[in-house]
Amino acid sequence: MDAQRILNWLLPIIGGLAAVAALAGLWPASGTPYPLTTFRGEQVIINARGLYYWDTVSSAAQMQANDLVTLVMGVPLLVISHWLSRRGSLRGRLLLAGTLGFILYTYVTMCVGAQYNQLFLIYTALFSLSLFALVLVITSFDLSTLPNYFSSNLPHGQIAGLLFCTAAFLTIAWLGRIAATFAPNAVPMLENTTSMFIQALDLAIIAPLCVIGGSLLLRRHAVGYLLASIWLGKFLTLGTAVSLMGWNMARMGVAVSAAELFIFPILALAGMGLTATLLKHVKE
Repeated sequence: MDAQRILNWLLPIIGGLAAVAALAGLWPASGTPYPLTTFRGEQVIINARGLYYWDTVSSAAQMQANDLVTLVMGVPLLVISHWLSRRGSLRGRLLLAGTLGFILYTYVTMCVGAQYNQLFLIYTALFSLSLFALVLVITSFDLSTLPNYFSSNLPHGQIAGLLFCTAAFLTIAWLGRIAATFAPNAVPMLENTTSMFIQALDLAIIAPLCVIGGSLLLRRHAVGYLLASIWLGKFLTLGTAVSLMGWNMARMGVAVSAAELFIFPILALAGMGLTATLLKHVKE
């Protein structure tokens, strides 16, 4: 069985499970949030309603924002990019890889960051299936010819600049949050989780890939085109989700930094524009 036939089975399952998980997270529920002091001494507010009953109000606001983006952008993009890729479209495959990257990142974080709930096995299945689907899509590209499919007018510098800016912003923001825990008797901002899992993923994987992808793209290397395309496709959805998270947290009365309210949306808008530009410069 070739990779495309396997993807034809995997992708509808991934889309269906993602839709179920997102709808379950958004399903209305009643309850009264209550304050809690964690064993580390952190003061948090427990959501106490719906699927995210045991998560904090802040965490629930972020996860529900991500659920909304998954439902209205992630799943439709998965369907559209799969349809295009089956028709032999390179744009479709690039968009599919980015969309799978978003789903993979989302459900890795749900597996390790959300308080245990009834959908744990669905999160685990989405983590696994999207990982293997992404590997199949990435390995379907012929790197020896991939650069030939991009126009010479592609704004390499602008795309690389966005990748570098994102890496720098994530590094500065997360190292600043981590450094604050080094003070005597400091209470880490963990939101009732065990560790800073988002910061670990971003500093260990996302930021380095942004730097590598941007550097290789400036050198017109095939891997640079691939990484930049995947990253922009992923950021189309993840950037929107992160931006919506900040506004939803503010709506729920959670203190939100200026970076979360303004810098993430600016990066997201820049990512959307450059995603459209990159796809425009792909020669089918």
